Amino acid sequence: MHTLTTILAQTSGNQEAAIAAGILAFFAAFAFVFIAIGIVTAVGMWKAFDKAGQPGWAAIVPVYNLVVMFRLGGQSGWFALAILLNLIPFIGGLAWLGIIIWNHVNISKRFGQGVGFAIGLVLLAPIFWLILGFGSSKYVGEQPAQA
Repeated sequence: MHTLTTILAQTSGNQEAAIAAGILAFFAAFAFVFIAIGIVTAVGMWKAFDKAGQPGWAAIVPVYNLVVMFRLGGQSGWFALAILLNLIPFIGGLAWLGIIIWNHVNISKRFGQGVGFAIGLVLLAPIFWLILGFGSSKYVGEQPAQA
C-alpha cells in the first residue's frame, strides 16, 4: 500500500520533470524566434547591400557586416571597431548605441528616406531592412549640399 509520502514524492518528481520540460520548451521557442529574426534581418540587409553595390553576402559575416553598414552610411569601415566600446560598462554601450543610431540615420538618408525611417531601422530592424532591400528605395549615396 502506498503511503501518502510515497504518492507525494512520485507526484513532485513528475512536477519537476514537467517544469523542466516547460523551461526547455520555452528556451527552444525563444531560440527559434531569435534565429528567425536574425534570418529575416540578414535577408533584408543582403538585398540592401546589393542595392548599394556592396557584397550581399557580407550581411551574414559577423563584424564585416558592420564594416559594410558603416560604408553605406558614408563612414569609414574602421568605425566597426567602435563595437569594442561595449567592453566599457554602461557608458560604452550607450556610446555604441549612439554611433549605430547616427549611422542608421545616414543610411536612411542615402536610401532617400528620412529620420523617421531611421528610427524604424533602429527599433524594428528586421522589418525596415526588408523594406530597404525589397522596396522601391534606391541607394543614392552622398547627396550634394542644396544651395
